[in-house]
Amino acid sequence: MYRNIYIVSLFLLLLVSCKKTDTVTSTNSNDSTAVVATSSDPLPSWNDGTLKKEIIAYVTKVTKEGSPDFIPKENRIATFDNDGTLWAEKPYVQELFAFYRVKKMVEANPSLAQKQPFKAVIEKDKTFFEKGGDKALIELVAATHTGMTEDEFEASTKEFFAGAKYPGKNVALKQIRYQPQLELLDYLRANGFKTFIVTGGTIELVRAISADFYGIPKEQVVGTSFKYKFDDATNNIVREPALDLFDDKVGKPVGIQLHIGQRPVFACGNEGGAGDLAMLRYSQGSKYPSFQMLVNHNDSIKEYSYQEKDNLSLNTAAKYKYHVISMKDDWKKVFPDK
Repeated sequence: MYRNIYIVSLFLLLLVSCKKTDTVTSTNSNDSTAVVATSSDPLPSWNDGTLKKEIIAYVTKVTKEGSPDFIPKENRIATFDNDGTLWAEKPYVQELFAFYRVKKMVEANPSLAQKQPFKAVIEKDKTFFEKGGDKALIELVAATHTGMTEDEFEASTKEFFAGAKYPGKNVALKQIRYQPQLELLDYLRANGFKTFIVTGGTIELVRAISADFYGIPKEQVVGTSFKYKFDDATNNIVREPALDLFDDKVGKPVGIQLHIGQRPVFACGNEGGAGDLAMLRYSQGSKYPSFQMLVNHNDSIKEYSYQEKDNLSLNTAAKYKYHVISMKDDWKKVFPDK
């Protein structure tokens, strides 16, 4: 989930503030993501507490034929934020990719190292981005994410994900996924739910790994997108340096309507910047029984511990009776072993 007013503000986080006190520690349990509807324990990485029971009770009642709460299969839509909800977000993978792109572009054309915003990234010049504000950050995103065909961008993302290591853990990016959420995705799908990712990250970056990482096909990813144009001369789609949809906060219900066309009955986001509250609220307006969840990052041992200064997300969860996932109390483990 992205925290600032504009998508590109993400990259300022890495340049301006590095939270050295945050640590990530994974536990050692077997990776169990293959779940079937008849499993005696479809959520083995979840502690046997109230929330786990409520999730299973909800899925059971809305999928039982003849139940007054039954939801037809075509209306069983579940949406999940990505950063901080399905995988770790300190730092954002989107940030890592942007700086990877800068490095590759400078290697291919060394003269770029003397031009902004490349120069500021190479020299770790925080002042450039502090003074330049959104304009400088937009320039960075436009320079690293646009001006190429989708095939070229996809090739770049594949290379990035194949070799990238997550800072602080030195593990492949696949290992920063949340094991309990992988089980939940499988459990929902085994019970006829169609699962979507609704992310503040760029849609193309998440599409590159959604099927492999989460079992979610690329057409079921909703995210921040750039404007496109069709180049008849080359018979290609080219991404232009202008945003089409900023898929965060109030933009998430808009993205859901554009890509899915109906309200989700199950929605999950995370606490940390209030970016998912509009999606959860939108879900609660469904004519069918609905279920909203918010991941609370309150475990500095297994993952991280961080809170919003104004506590808006948790206060809103209490107001509308959303279910809050305590990483500390509800999850036995956070990360898969492989």
